[in-house]
Amino acid sequence: MKRRGRGRGRAKERFDWALQKIVRSNTSGFKLLFLHVQVPDEDGFDDMDSLYASPEDFKNMKYRDRTRGLHLLEYFVNRCHEIGVACEAWIKKGDPKEVICHEVKRVQPDLLVVGSRGLGPFQRVFVGTVSEFCQKHAECPVISIKRRADETPQDPVDD
Repeated sequence: MKRRGRGRGRAKERFDWALQKIVRSNTSGFKLLFLHVQVPDEDGFDDMDSLYASPEDFKNMKYRDRTRGLHLLEYFVNRCHEIGVACEAWIKKGDPKEVICHEVKRVQPDLLVVGSRGLGPFQRVFVGTVSEFCQKHAECPVISIKRRADETPQDPVDD
């Protein structure tokens, strides 16, 4: 299961890690489930600075919202089909912590793999982390794949 849209390159690294360390050559013994969680802006409106001059502009915005993260899920599904691993993928919108744990309860996976952004202690106190929340609340074992220190941006805004 995938947590959210930021860090798409790292998502591919987590995916490759899971294939190498968990699936290995036992491709018929697994079914991988991929979840992409879109995070709405705090005000609930993602395109506040956009200009809308026609009904078509709103259609384009809705289409863009639906396709965010879709290319990443497409990559995962295509890769799974190439190597013969059964899979499913879907997109949900909301707070990643809540959505992931809700979906874990709904689909009951054997294992949840999430990435870790590598927040510092100060940031963790105020922001909290999705991976820590999932480790405490998901109703299955959770593996959190840490980011290397050299991959962590100096400014969390860049993450």
